[in-house]
Amino acid sequence: MFKKFPKLLLIFTFLLFSLNGCNIYKYTPAKDTPVKGLERAKKNVSEGRGVTLGGLVGGKGGGTTYEFSTSNPLWRASLETLDFLPLSTVDYSGGMIVTDWYSDGSNKGESIKISLRFLSNEIAASSLKVIVHKQNCLNNSCATEALSNSKISEELRSTILRTAILIDKEDKSKRRKK
Repeated sequence: MFKKFPKLLLIFTFLLFSLNGCNIYKYTPAKDTPVKGLERAKKNVSEGRGVTLGGLVGGKGGGTTYEFSTSNPLWRASLETLDFLPLSTVDYSGGMIVTDWYSDGSNKGESIKISLRFLSNEIAASSLKVIVHKQNCLNNSCATEALSNSKISEELRSTILRTAILIDKEDKSKRRKK
């Protein structure tokens, strides 16, 4: 153990000096820093600061343009439109909603799976990519195909956009009243 100690000390010293030059921490006078933790957290949020793994390795980190999911009308409209389907993956930060296979029972052996990808936060047709997967199962063999430009995907996109517009108008009118 004592033979490894100089190596560990050398590695620790190297890391200490190399991380010291990253300018992660900036000097702020004590009078500008709130004493209570909750006040400090509010100040950091208002200034857009925070430590993320992406920010430490040179990614965007704290400079993200994502809104919180409850304030994004496109996201809320998508969840509202797909509320009758079992959801498999819902990832706001990744901008994706994937449903599980669903069949209404009218066509035996036929089911659909819907994937929504959010390309931006604005309410526009180009902000949303809808892919419908169709699965036909007959005699223990299943065939799956992606229907990206199908009637279902176009209807789904237009329904989500109409709902998002209504949600956005409602939110704006609530803000005006306040």
